[in-house]
Amino acid sequence: MQHDAIIIGGGFAGLAAATYLARTRRNVRVLDTGKPRNRFAEASHGFLGQDGSNPGDILATARVQLQAYDTAELTEAKAREARAVEDGFAVSLANGEEITARKLILAFGLRDELPDLPGLQERWGKTVLHCPYCHGFEFSDRQLGVLYRTPMSIHQTQLITEWGPTTLYLNGAELSGEDAAQLHARGVRIEPAPVLGLAGEGTDLSAIELADDRSSTISALYIAPRSCLNSTVAEQLGARIDEGPMGPIIHTDGDKMTTVPGLYAAGDIARAPHSVSWAVADGVTAGTSAHRALVFG
Repeated sequence: MQHDAIIIGGGFAGLAAATYLARTRRNVRVLDTGKPRNRFAEASHGFLGQDGSNPGDILATARVQLQAYDTAELTEAKAREARAVEDGFAVSLANGEEITARKLILAFGLRDELPDLPGLQERWGKTVLHCPYCHGFEFSDRQLGVLYRTPMSIHQTQLITEWGPTTLYLNGAELSGEDAAQLHARGVRIEPAPVLGLAGEGTDLSAIELADDRSSTISALYIAPRSCLNSTVAEQLGARIDEGPMGPIIHTDGDKMTTVPGLYAAGDIARAPHSVSWAVADGVTAGTSAHRALVFG
């Protein structure tokens, strides 16, 4: 084996796992494509000691700190395929190189599939948001909205009311009487008309344009998009993948090991809900678990 561990993904979970492995003086190689899921956001909130920091800056610092360990290697490369081999795993890169390791940690993150609405994509991570814990406080007491996508949107809407007056945009969907009653009890305004697009100066959001020639004033719109795995490696290796509330989740145990021995998964691909803090914590768990397996396995 060329390495003790290979980590596919150099975001918050991957770098956390790599740092802990490097500190055990194990040979670890991180493969990263440089496209973290939260690259569209200008600030990350709720991460202890880094509240309001640019997520790209946090990752850049983490990369520099990781590479200070002489047993750590960070490679800008995409993992194309992976397979189990005797005593470990082999990973084929997009450039044709093949590398091997005793343990493999998946931390390649998710890709969000956004609704096809004019004005939405360019506002993603700025005024069109997913997590109120990450980006709710900054829009406190302003006009907020939730775009209906699945029945989970009812739960999301009730949560958003904690931050300000909230409208649920059904976009042509229908509510049950029970759901409508719960929303009314939380003071939610329900807008049934189909949504045509978003309007505002630059990436700011000022209005939702509706199909009946009306518009609705709004400052931030929350959606829960379906998320997809950024790689097929887990499937290639035969790891169990469950269907979660927002998309696929790689099944792991308390040590972040998948159903394939020696294969770990951390971060958004292996949990719901998601945040930077959880990704880092899961990365630490995966890294230390892999190390213990290297020692005692």
